[in-house]
Amino acid sequence: MIQAVKQQTIVGKGGEIKLNTPQFPEGTAIEVIILVNSIPEDTTEYLLSTQANQKELSEAIERVKNQENLVVFSEKEWHEKYNI
Repeated sequence: MIQAVKQQTIVGKGGEIKLNTPQFPEGTAIEVIILVNSIPEDTTEYLLSTQANQKELSEAIERVKNQENLVVFSEKEWHEKYNI
């Protein structure tokens, strides 16, 4: 019978991974499968990853600098809209 155990841990120095499995006696044969949480991509890197993104970002920066086409709302409006 296959038994599944799920644990989360962090890779340590030198790539060391520690698992705590007191439910298995010493010498038990096990198979370990490692699933890695995706590393979040740097937002700036993403925004600059294509020419279309670079263009859109540059245009957005210019709109802010020129105070054009901005959506403006008060703190109170923000809290009411997003229930914060």
